[in-house]
Amino acid sequence: MSFSLAKQHLEKKGFGDRIIVPPASTATVALAAEALGVEEGRIAKTLSFLIDEQPVLILAEGLARIDNRKFKDRFHQKARMIPPEDVEALVGHAPGGVCPFGVKEGVRVYLDKSLQAFDVLYPAVGDDHSAARLSIADLEACTDALGWVDVCKTNTANNP
Repeated sequence: MSFSLAKQHLEKKGFGDRIIVPPASTATVALAAEALGVEEGRIAKTLSFLIDEQPVLILAEGLARIDNRKFKDRFHQKARMIPPEDVEALVGHAPGGVCPFGVKEGVRVYLDKSLQAFDVLYPAVGDDHSAARLSIADLEACTDALGWVDVCKTNTANNP
C-alpha cells in the first residue's frame, strides 16, 4: 500500500515517470546503490525522528550521519529516531521504504544540505524495491519539504 501512496504522490507532482522498480532489494543504502548501479552517496536516505513527539523526516545523502550537536542546535532537542516498530504507524511507510512521498498528514519533511553534493539522487518510493531518479530541484518540488537543514556530519569523501 505505501508504494501506491508514494507513487500517487509523485504522479500528482508530475514525477511519476522517474520511478524505478529494480528486481533487487533497495531496503538499505548499500542494497539500493547496488540495485541501481550508483554510488551509495546518491541514495537519498530518509531518516525518521520524533521531535516534540511528532514525526519528522530528514532526507540526507546515503553516507551521511547525523551530527548530534547540529541537530540539537536546529531542533532544540536531542536526536531521537522513531523506533523501527513505530515508523509505519507514524509515517505511513515501513522501514526499508521510508520516503517523503505519500506520508501521513502532519509529518514534517526537511532536506539536509548533504544532498547538495550530488546532482541526481535516488530516494525510496514507499517500499523496499523502488526508487526515484530526482535532481535537487526535483526533490524540492516533489517532497513538500519545509526547507533545508544542516544536521549531518560533513562527509569528506563528497565534500573535499
